[in-house]
Amino acid sequence: MGRREPISFAMNTRVLFVCTGNICRSPMAEGVFRALARQAGLESAVSVSSVGTHAFHVGEAPDPRAQAAAGRRGYEISGLQASRVKDKDFEEFDLILAMDWDNLALLQQMAPKHLRHKLQLLMRFATDHESATIPDPYYGNAQGFEQTLDYIEDACNGLIEVVKRRSTQYAAA
Repeated sequence: MGRREPISFAMNTRVLFVCTGNICRSPMAEGVFRALARQAGLESAVSVSSVGTHAFHVGEAPDPRAQAAAGRRGYEISGLQASRVKDKDFEEFDLILAMDWDNLALLQQMAPKHLRHKLQLLMRFATDHESATIPDPYYGNAQGFEQTLDYIEDACNGLIEVVKRRSTQYAAA
């Protein structure tokens, strides 16, 4: 029996952030996580994308308020374009992270049963905020986008720590 080579989790960590229309929360999460991965030296070890559960805004750039809030904190998201979740996403991504219960429920309905283990709420990785979900700032004011970004940064910092631990575990194996 041949010795199995350890699989490098880091080389295969593909993260998909999901909100409703893919113009506020999930593109902000994509921008934050991409920046954190770069800062951690994990840029080549992770791939990240974002989608919406609905096709309301397909092809559009993120909401100008989301771009402004992200930009004030040094995250560039203006080049992103909204897209809708596709069947192949459930196969291609390792972690599919919903912003709230409604989007998680929709993903659970869409995902093949054997792939539902990949679905989680992004706030599961948060350490500072108690909320289970990230509120949708779309119908609110600029302050709502700031609070949303606080939650996203908290959860993405926790998520990057998980990815770091896994990559060092497998590198040492």
